[in-house]
Amino acid sequence: MYKKVLSIILILVFALTLVTGCGGKQQVNSNQNAQNNQNSGGNDQITIRVGHVLAPTHPYQLGLEKFAELVNQKTNGKVKVEVFHSSQLGNERDMVEGLQLGTLEMTLVSTAPLSSFTKKFLVFDLPFIFKDTVNARSVVDGPIGAELLDSLKDQGIIGLTYFENGFRHVTNNKRPIEKPEDLKGLKIRTMENPVHMATFKVMGADPTPMAFGELFTALQQGTIDGQENPLPIIETSKFYEVQKYLSLTGHFYAPAPLLISKSFYEKLSPEIQNAIKESAIEARDYERKLLDDMNAKLEDELAKKGMQINKPDKELFIKAVQPVYKQFEGDISPELIQKVMGAQK
Repeated sequence: MYKKVLSIILILVFALTLVTGCGGKQQVNSNQNAQNNQNSGGNDQITIRVGHVLAPTHPYQLGLEKFAELVNQKTNGKVKVEVFHSSQLGNERDMVEGLQLGTLEMTLVSTAPLSSFTKKFLVFDLPFIFKDTVNARSVVDGPIGAELLDSLKDQGIIGLTYFENGFRHVTNNKRPIEKPEDLKGLKIRTMENPVHMATFKVMGADPTPMAFGELFTALQQGTIDGQENPLPIIETSKFYEVQKYLSLTGHFYAPAPLLISKSFYEKLSPEIQNAIKESAIEARDYERKLLDDMNAKLEDELAKKGMQINKPDKELFIKAVQPVYKQFEGDISPELIQKVMGAQK
C-alpha cells in the first residue's frame, strides 16, 4: 500500500512539473512576442492599432483600411495594421493621450482636440479661414501644415499627414439657419475646442461640448437642439434620422491629422518608417477622393431622406464671427493667421 501511494505522489509531482514547465514556457514566449512587436529588427510581425471615432462606412475607415493594405504590401507582411472605428479605443482626446503614454500606436483625429496639446492647431479651427477645399488642402499639405505637425513632437507624437473631414455645417430641429441670429438660443453640440465654442457663442447659440459617441442619443432625446459636422458624418452617422434642418454654413474646415506614437515610431527600422510615411500619403489621397465623391451627391441623398436643406449667405456669418479672431489673438499669432490666409489663391 505504501509503495502504491508513493507511486501516485511521484506521478502527480511529475505531472505538475510538466504543467508548470509548459506554463512558464508559454509566459516566456508571450513576453518574447511582445518584445518582438517593439523590435523592428526581428522577423516577427509588428502590429499597429489605429483608432478613430466615426462610423465604419465613413471615408476615415475606408482610408485607414487602404493604409493597412499599403503598409502590409510595402513591408512584405511584416507590419499588420488593425483599424478600430466608432470610438472603440476611446474618444479623440483619450487616443491622443494614448499616443503620448505609448499605450496606443496610431490614431486619426480632428484638429479640435489637439489644441489642448499645442495651441498652434487653433489656427485651423478659426471660422471661415479657408476659402474652399482646394485652398485648404494646399495649406495643410504645405509648409504651414508641416510646421503644425512638427509642433506635436515635443508632446511625444509624430504627425504623418492630413486626412480630411471636410467643411462643417449646422443641423437642428427648430428652424433653418439663414442668418447668424437664427442660432440664438439653440443648444448646439460642439467639440471641446475653445474656438469652436466661442464661434457659436458669438452668434448667440449655446455651445455644448460633448463626446461624439454620445451625440446621436443626445439629439434623439432632445437633450440638445442641433450639432455641426461635415456632410459625410451627417450621412454615415444617420443624423438625418434625428435632425430636420440642414444649413450649409461651411463655417469650419476639418482636416484630420494621422498621428503615430513617437516612442513606438522611433523603435521601428528606417525601412518600416518609410513604408508607413509613404502609405500614409497614398491613403490620404484615396480617402480624400472618397470624400469628394460623397460630397458630390450627399445633398440630394440627405434631402431624399427627409432633411430640409438651405444655403445661407455666408458673408453674414463671416462678418458675425470676426470678434473670435480678436478674442484669440493671445493664443494664435497674427503672423500665423496671415500666413494661412496669404498661402491661399
